[in-house]
Amino acid sequence: MKKSKQVERIEKMEKLMDESNEAIKELEKSFRKYSRAQKKIDELAEYYFSAEWKKDFEDDEKGKLPKDLKRGVLSEDGLYNMFSDNDDLMKKMERFIRKQDISFK
Repeated sequence: MKKSKQVERIEKMEKLMDESNEAIKELEKSFRKYSRAQKKIDELAEYYFSAEWKKDFEDDEKGKLPKDLKRGVLSEDGLYNMFSDNDDLMKKMERFIRKQDISFK
């Protein structure tokens, strides 16, 4: 038996609601994680612009640090790129929020 247009419409809307609810839950989880990361990013920025980072960088350049030490944080490009990516993401979120019409008409 062929489904009526009404049943097809309701099924379609039900699927859209399920997918939307899933996306909202995933974004909420990611947003909580991202929000907590902002404190870490702030701490990294404070370190990056400090005399300590400069000393750590120079000591690494002189070979004074252990060879097996993970040192991505001493890569100027690594931290800069992370800060830049974070800024870009914040701008995208801001543009997205500004475009949304949150009023129900």
